[in-house]
Amino acid sequence: MNVTELNHPLILHKLAILRNKNTGTKEFREVVSELSMIVCYEALREAKLDKIEIETPICKTKAYQLNEENYVFIPILRAGTGMLDGLIKVIPNAKIGHIGLYRNEETLKPVKYYYKTPRDLARREVIVLDPMLATGGSGIDAITMLKENGAQKLKFLCILAAPEGIQKMQEIHPDVPIYCAAIDECLNENGYIVPGLGDAGDRIFGTK
Repeated sequence: MNVTELNHPLILHKLAILRNKNTGTKEFREVVSELSMIVCYEALREAKLDKIEIETPICKTKAYQLNEENYVFIPILRAGTGMLDGLIKVIPNAKIGHIGLYRNEETLKPVKYYYKTPRDLARREVIVLDPMLATGGSGIDAITMLKENGAQKLKFLCILAAPEGIQKMQEIHPDVPIYCAAIDECLNENGYIVPGLGDAGDRIFGTK
């Protein structure tokens, strides 16, 4: 499968903080940002660089630079915005779009309520953000919308992923690589990741 699961002691340590139900809103939000930054580093491992010449305090030398204008971050509202802070620290000049989807609690299907992205998606690398890849519905729908609007180079970044969501995402969008901090056991009868960390949006924004 086109999935990269990060495996590092520091990530496991950070995940333990996120999973703990007693972790407060401030710390939860900060750790989501930190983990998002780490996942982004891995997602950009194969990034193309422009060769430039700079002058150090010692001499002139060749260096390599990322064209930040080529990147677009698309958080799926609202939980995906919790990942933005960390990614903007990595690529501060990236463009940002938003896709608003919420889950119908009866059908577990995503419902669209907002869509706003840069117009020239075809020439940029588009990175979709959502802390949880659970059923896969929101991620699949978001990627479908982006492809319909010209996006060709896409990646999906999350903190936790369930095997069911990965499988469904790969069935519908096998060309879109998934990067996650960890792959959990399964989904429960309510569509939540087990062991998971609860509702990421509620915990990021302190709404429960």
